[in-house]
Amino acid sequence: MLFGQSVFQSVLERLKVEDETAEDAEAPAAHRVSGLGTGLAFDVMEGVSVASQRVGQAYFDNLDLDAAAGVAQKPASAPPPEPVMPDHLTRTTPQEVAAELAISAADTPLTLREKRRAFARANHPDGVELPFRDNATKRMMLANLLIDEALRRLSR
Repeated sequence: MLFGQSVFQSVLERLKVEDETAEDAEAPAAHRVSGLGTGLAFDVMEGVSVASQRVGQAYFDNLDLDAAAGVAQKPASAPPPEPVMPDHLTRTTPQEVAAELAISAADTPLTLREKRRAFARANHPDGVELPFRDNATKRMMLANLLIDEALRRLSR
């Protein structure tokens, strides 16, 4: 059957043979699924699925709420405190950022890249509160400018 035929043609032939034998054979019992070797198990109580009796309850089962008491009201809490700007974000002049980076003539490209990563870990705009992102952005721009300039001087 496989010789001289493509795989697709041989599959079609096999399906035709199976359909012909299925029509000739007696239909299996209605409670059985053809090809399924094991039965299915359900939570059943008095002939009715337990899950179908508690459709609305399924959502509350995954929460820490008491469904009989309804939706629990969260206790009124004080509004979150206003974020406080860290001291280092107030230093935004080029001189202050340069002093913080402490770039020297002894620095190598490797140490300059490490200083850039360390500065970014502490000052990146994505890591600070929203009201302070402008200062963090300014500090990162200055630090990148100073480090890039130092790397240019080293490459000459």
